[in-house]
Amino acid sequence: MEELNLLEESEIKNRTIEKLLLEDAVLHLIDFQNVKMIDCKILHSNVEHIDFSQVTFENCNFSNTTFENSRFYDCKLINCKLEGCNFIDCAIYSVTLQETNANYSNFTNTTIKNDKFQNTSLRNSYFQENQLKSVVLEKVDLTQAQFFKTKLQNIDLSHANIEGIAISLDDIKGAIIDELQVLDLLYLIGVKLKNKW
Repeated sequence: MEELNLLEESEIKNRTIEKLLLEDAVLHLIDFQNVKMIDCKILHSNVEHIDFSQVTFENCNFSNTTFENSRFYDCKLINCKLEGCNFIDCAIYSVTLQETNANYSNFTNTTIKNDKFQNTSLRNSYFQENQLKSVVLEKVDLTQAQFFKTKLQNIDLSHANIEGIAISLDDIKGAIIDELQVLDLLYLIGVKLKNKW
């Protein structure tokens, strides 16, 4: 599909899009259904009010792109780069992120349900006023991620790196962690660990 056609489409179904390159583009109100995107780059762009349903993204780069008010349903992102992306006011349902770099991404006011994050980096990402439900984290890097008014009750963090995580005691309450991760959360109760040796 040529770049000009994509910019003019309102609905894209049952297609494979390969090696698409867009920079500083504006895409609005497009419905993607049963689409495969391979080796595509959409950089520094505004991709807002878009519906992605049953879309597979492979080896795609969306660095510094805004997906505000978009919806992802039953999608897969495999070996993608989402660094610095903006997912404000999005709905992300039944989505798998695998081998993906989503560092410095903003998930403010996003609903995240029935999703799986595998071998994915979310370092320095920002989660504010999110609704998280049935989220699976497998080998996820949450180093210095920030959580604000986002409850992690029943979320299993035991396979995630939470070093330097910024979170309140209220938001972490009920999360599942391992014994070593307790050390990363001691600051929440205002104590410091002293080594006897």
